[in-house]
Amino acid sequence: MESIIQFFRGDLPPALRVWSALAPALLVSTWFLGGLAVFAIRSAIWGVEEDPETVKRGGGSVLMGMFLRHYFFWLMRPAYNLVARSGLPPTAITTLSLLLGLTAGVAASAGRFALAGWLFIFSGVLDTFDGRLARLRNSSTTWGAAIDSTLDRFADSAVLAGMAWYYRESWVLAAALLAMIGTSVVPYVRARGEGLGVQVRDGVMQRAERVMYLGASTVLSPIYVAMTAPEDPHPMHWLVAGALCALAASSNYTAVVRLLAVVRALREKAGLPPTPVRPLLGRMGLNVTAAFLATAVDFAVAMALVRSGLGPFLATAGGCAVGALVNFGFNRSITFRSDGAPLAQAGRYALVSLTSLGLNAGGVSVLLSHPALPYPAAWAVVRLAVFLLWNYPLHAGYVFGDQTEDAGHAA
Repeated sequence: MESIIQFFRGDLPPALRVWSALAPALLVSTWFLGGLAVFAIRSAIWGVEEDPETVKRGGGSVLMGMFLRHYFFWLMRPAYNLVARSGLPPTAITTLSLLLGLTAGVAASAGRFALAGWLFIFSGVLDTFDGRLARLRNSSTTWGAAIDSTLDRFADSAVLAGMAWYYRESWVLAAALLAMIGTSVVPYVRARGEGLGVQVRDGVMQRAERVMYLGASTVLSPIYVAMTAPEDPHPMHWLVAGALCALAASSNYTAVVRLLAVVRALREKAGLPPTPVRPLLGRMGLNVTAAFLATAVDFAVAMALVRSGLGPFLATAGGCAVGALVNFGFNRSITFRSDGAPLAQAGRYALVSLTSLGLNAGGVSVLLSHPALPYPAAWAVVRLAVFLLWNYPLHAGYVFGDQTEDAGHAA
């Protein structure tokens, strides 16, 4: 009885902590691996039993191909049939999925990662049932689909918010927040594309992959912690930290890939040719080369003026002026090969340069408000962001106006 009370309170000794996480993991792993072996043998003899909805929807990725998707729904068919025979409405399944996701977030915030992982996985499994159940009973509606998609975002965000709270005093907080951003933008880009008549399922980290990899890492992490740091009251949970970092990178990558796919498809629908990648990257490289060359000239001129006896202020101003002329001339003649009016371009170039100066200086000062962040890292992050999102797009489409085709594709 005492062990049961300890389990619900989370106050378990190391041995029971290991088994409380390991026993369900072993049971479910045996079920999944055994089912995979049976499905693989069955597929080798009679061919892969394809799930019709999976074939219709597509969406296989590197992390979870179509074979694994067909296998998952084949394995879940008994549970799905049980839910279908229960008579529960699809909205109840959607609500239950949300409740499990919200509870998983609370458990994660309290450090109960094994419980949080299982709740998150079960929430994801139920999320695959509700839409199928509605279509099976011919009760599928557009507003039901909108509610389902919205509640999925709440469930995903709750889990990541719980992990962010747990890691609130660690660098992993940044990974959790970036993962939350990525997992929110991925479905938004898909929905926005569908609203514009474009279907997109590109990327490596969709919801099924998020549930599988983040859920499995969260379930298994307490086992590793109980064996390596059983007395630590607030362990790092490195498996979860690694999964969050991977999710942050892959989900934001997926969001960018989907956005580019939407833009590419919309350009094709508008009758515009696709943007050639090599010339774009070549011009970006030349733009960077111009910046490096201008900096070197700036430094050389400033040093020469100082040695000639000019004061540091005037020497620095002279170096900046000459460097700016070199940058402007290189980009006009070589990078963009522009033949626009030079005086008008010079005025636009000066405006972009001044705003770039403010963005770089302000961005670095804001990042350095976090004492743990070193100056070189802040400088590099801000400089790269300003170049990709401000300097190059405006140089391509605003300063040297005859190159407007590049402006929308610098990212």
